[in-house]
Amino acid sequence: MGTYFSIITCRNSEINIEDCILSIFNQTLKPKYIIVIDDGSTDKTPLILNEMKCKIPDLFVITNPDLGYDITRVPINFNKALKYSQTNNLGITDYHMIANDDSIYERDYANKIINFMDKNRNHVFVSGNYEEAQYSAPRGSGRFVRNSYFDDFYQYYPEKLGFETAIIHWAEMFGYRYTALNYAKYEHKRGLGSQHHFYDWGITMRTLGYHPIFVLNRFLVSFISGKPMGRLGAINMLYHYIFSRPKDEGYFSMYDKDLRNFIRRNQIAQLKKIRFKRTSAFLKKNLLRALNTNLSK
Repeated sequence: MGTYFSIITCRNSEINIEDCILSIFNQTLKPKYIIVIDDGSTDKTPLILNEMKCKIPDLFVITNPDLGYDITRVPINFNKALKYSQTNNLGITDYHMIANDDSIYERDYANKIINFMDKNRNHVFVSGNYEEAQYSAPRGSGRFVRNSYFDDFYQYYPEKLGFETAIIHWAEMFGYRYTALNYAKYEHKRGLGSQHHFYDWGITMRTLGYHPIFVLNRFLVSFISGKPMGRLGAINMLYHYIFSRPKDEGYFSMYDKDLRNFIRRNQIAQLKKIRFKRTSAFLKKNLLRALNTNLSK
């Protein structure tokens, strides 16, 4: 069976970090090693990590200075972990696993994911799920990445907003597949969106060129059902999709035109299968016209 290592990023995670690490270390299919990036914690997280290093020989910790909370460092920290693995010759594995500091994984989580990926070589991104709802796209936490594919096409994560979503769409462009296994479960101890309140979801959709009708449909589903982001989160997402202005370069810049066009073509194909039975004529005619007018500026 395939091998893997795990990357965990954390900041001020004294409540959950030990349980998160232990849930990975105690997997029935154990990781070859675990790399934790402590992004400048000011609570007891560093003490907890130092104590755990004494108990888990293959636990490695990268400590950043305290520069305050900044979401733009997430892909940078992932890349630090990848470079640390390479420069310290920790060992080549078939996969790497991305884990959130507040996620707790069932004991056979890794076994379920890797068993599937070993049998389905064209799947390059696979995760489990923390909700009862069925998903086809892999979640951010608990995501397993096929290293042979990742090294050939990326080597490192794009240091831009929406990087986790962008690499999924790129994989689809290259003819590869991805999925979420709803029978592999984990749980989030913190509320979803508690740190970013879903504003980055809206901006991400903008930088990736999401079609406005597709975004509106996602907003309506989330607003009506209250899941997964709640009604306030849905409003926040839509607001930032409409009014955010991507930069010319850097973390908040647009993705390349080929990727944006590919995403829109896929979304239009999906939208053709959707019937907006409960969407009023006002929403379809006036709100969509306003969205397109605003986004074309």
